[in-house]
Amino acid sequence: MKLKIYKSDASSSSEKEFSNIPSFEGDKGLFALKETIVAYQANMRQGNASTLDYGHVSGTNKKPFKQKGTGRGRQGTMKSPIHRGGAVVFGPKPRDWSKKINKKVKQLAFNRALFDKCSENGLCLIENFSDKSAKTKEFNSIISKISPKGKILIVDDVFADNVILSSRNIERVFVCEAATITALELVNFNNILVSENAFNTILARANKE
Repeated sequence: MKLKIYKSDASSSSEKEFSNIPSFEGDKGLFALKETIVAYQANMRQGNASTLDYGHVSGTNKKPFKQKGTGRGRQGTMKSPIHRGGAVVFGPKPRDWSKKINKKVKQLAFNRALFDKCSENGLCLIENFSDKSAKTKEFNSIISKISPKGKILIVDDVFADNVILSSRNIERVFVCEAATITALELVNFNNILVSENAFNTILARANKE
């Protein structure tokens, strides 16, 4: 599979053949990818939403008005769910939303996401992130030549401090290291720019037995 690779200043590009990118036929790996994405998203949920049921609402148990003769419906207490500030019926309570991901399923999902992203031309390479692009304006100029608009994920083995500093004020730019990138990032971003060294790390992870 061929991928586009840019010079460090994005002045020009060429194509390079990669033979060790995982390949799939048909729908193989799609279900694993779907389950993995759901698990990643579930694991990010805090699960700390909490409401008060009838027994936990503070307030008096005194009957708000007499049982008969008022022309209103009978009310036993102001803590009833029908009153403002009263109890919540079947409301959420703190819970653990996390899902376990099987190691082989996670690996299959990662490989499938990488294959899809490369096939869709959503992933391209850059020789390296130049030390000269220490200013946000210069870094933004390089990114704009490669991807003029939309969110973009920048991936490197280890980011130099100047790259982090120059990219953090660009709203549409996100950074991630090759050792920690997951199927979720590969799916969430339409445009991914990876340094050559980082892509070698990603391929090593993808071909890990």
